[in-house]
Amino acid sequence: MKIRLITAGFGIFAALTAGGLAISGIWSKDPVPPDLAAATAWSPAQLRLPTSIETELPQFAQPSAAPARPLQPMPQLNVAIADTLLPTIEPPLANWSRDIATGETLDTVLEEAGLSATDRTEVALALGAEYDLRRLRPGHSVTVVSTMDGSPRSVALSVEDGVRIEAIFGEELATQVVTPDPEFITLAGEAVIDSSLFAALEDARMPARFAVDLAQMLGGTVDFRREMTGGETLRLLWREARVGKDRIGQPELTFASLEIGGALYEVVWPENGSGQATIYVDGTVLRVFAQPVEGARLSSVFGRRTHPVYGNVRMHTGVDFAAASGTPVQATAPGRVSFIGWRGGYGRVVEIAHGSDTMTRYAHLSAVPEGLAQGQRVAAGDVIGRVGATGTATGPNLHYEVLVDGRPTDPLSDDRLAEAAESEADDTAALLRLAETRALLNENLGSEIAETTTERL
Repeated sequence: MKIRLITAGFGIFAALTAGGLAISGIWSKDPVPPDLAAATAWSPAQLRLPTSIETELPQFAQPSAAPARPLQPMPQLNVAIADTLLPTIEPPLANWSRDIATGETLDTVLEEAGLSATDRTEVALALGAEYDLRRLRPGHSVTVVSTMDGSPRSVALSVEDGVRIEAIFGEELATQVVTPDPEFITLAGEAVIDSSLFAALEDARMPARFAVDLAQMLGGTVDFRREMTGGETLRLLWREARVGKDRIGQPELTFASLEIGGALYEVVWPENGSGQATIYVDGTVLRVFAQPVEGARLSSVFGRRTHPVYGNVRMHTGVDFAAASGTPVQATAPGRVSFIGWRGGYGRVVEIAHGSDTMTRYAHLSAVPEGLAQGQRVAAGDVIGRVGATGTATGPNLHYEVLVDGRPTDPLSDDRLAEAAESEADDTAALLRLAETRALLNENLGSEIAETTTERL
């Protein structure tokens, strides 16, 4: 009962309070200022509608009702195919090359190039089928072309005379031999002899090996030690085979002219490769002579020497020419084969009789031509054997002897062979060759030798 009375009292009190507050708010309200009342009564003017712009719209023709066309398939486009295919992009290749050094084998060099043992074996078999690998020597070069991952593409072996043997890796390992096509050029030079032929040629930058050829040709006619006093002029004409700037093989002498003691000595070599040369003195044919080994190095002369095998001092009864095994050996004068066979330390020998009292001996031969027989007649320049190392020899060379009445004589100073060759010399043809060679020397050297020496004919 009390709770209800209390609640009702609170309700009456709240109503009376709210009514009193409302009556006090109305009675206590001040009038609004005129400016404020005018501001609150302002409203923006009514916006005017934009005037319309009359434009003449284009009149589009109404499409006429045409009969519908039947649907047809689109024509097929012809795409032109390019005549040439895009180039295949080759992987980058690495090129490795090195000369073979002394004591090295092909396998050693290929291993350094990074080839596996299997690849090295295949390359050796392929190259060995075209070239005897036992003939490898310092100066030969190996070139390996491979991809960046080390897979070989080709291996090339460059040997003498510009010949290159290539092993090409593909589906199968193939081999090819590339032989250069050399260009032959003719050169001329002039040298003044003060001390020796070798020194004069070296000073004039001409092949010093020509001194051997001159010693062979003129040794039996001119005593270089006694007759040469210094200041003599030597003129040479020779040929070289070249591929680009590289010389292939050895140079070949064509003509030599040397005036000693008022006499003019000239030598003309043929171009047919026979090695048979004609010697002239003052324009007259003296003799025809063939070198036993063309272009070889004179390694030992006639006379007493220390034997290269036995070590004691003994007489050397001939001259030695160092040359590669298999190099052709030629008869130095016309004659008749008197012996073919073996003679102790000489090894395989061929002996040729030149008349009744003169004989030449060619020793240490590796082979003799099949058609050569005892009693057969040969001419100067005919091949009668091949350089070898048979018998007592330290390496491949030709031991060449000249015997007169059975006694050895110096092959570079004896003139008996000249007598044997004189009967076969054709003076008319020989003089014509001399005139042509002089003209060629004059053309290449630019000297007056052709004019000054023609008067001696």
